[in-house]
Parts: sequence; C-alpha cells; structure tokens
Amino acid sequence: MHTVLQPEGWPRPKGYANGIAARGTQIFVGGQIGWNAQQAFESDDFVLQTAQALRNVLAVLQMADAGPQHMVRMTWYITDRETYTSRLPEIGAVYRDVMGKHFPAMTCVVVKALVEERALVEIEVTAVVPD
Repeated sequence: MHTVLQPEGWPRPKGYANGIAARGTQIFVGGQIGWNAQQAFESDDFVLQTAQALRNVLAVLQMADAGPQHMVRMTWYITDRETYTSRLPEIGAVYRDVMGKHFPAMTCVVVKALVEERALVEIEVTAVVPD
C-alpha cells in the first residue's frame, strides 16, 4: 500500500504527488525514451514521443508484475521547456491514457540534450509492489 504525503496547508498538486511512502519490492525503471521496441523513432513530435516513453515504462513495469498504481517516483528529462509547458493538456491526456490516474512524486528537468539525438523526453520510474 502507498500513502500520499501531503503536508497540511499545502495546495494539492495537479498531476503529481509531493511525496509517497511505500513498503515492498522495489522496481527501478531506467530512462525510457520515445522509441518503439525495435529502438526506432516513429515521430519527432514531443507528445507522441512522451506517449511512447510512457508505454515503454509500462512494459518494463509489467515484467515485474507491476503497473502504474505501483509507481512512487517519476523523473522526466525534457529538452524543451516551452514545448512541454505549452502542450501540457495533451501531455496530461496521453499520461492518463497510458498510466490512468496514478500520480507519483515527480520531477521534471530541462536538459540540453539526451544521448539519443532524436529523443525529446526521457522518463525514469521507481515503483514499489506491496509485500
């Protein structure tokens, strides 16, 4: 079981949690980017790459009999802050489509570039499956 950590008096965040407490088997998903299972990019669109990166995260979680409900931490590395902020409604829609309404503690960091030249977003996740 996971417990959302929400300090008293703080406004509730939208689309993420300030903190999560969990106990169980830990799963660490390395950074997933917006290419498919054959490591080929199907799009250079930020939202479409985000959707694919999220599907890749989900595929790794499923290998450990886990799902979005087990995510406790998510870190996003993005290459363009303006694109991210201007397309948040679309990003939120693809997030909910893939992950449902499971919102772990999140961090988003703007980086100069990612190792894969065409990658626009990279997402890593920590999940905990309860004992």
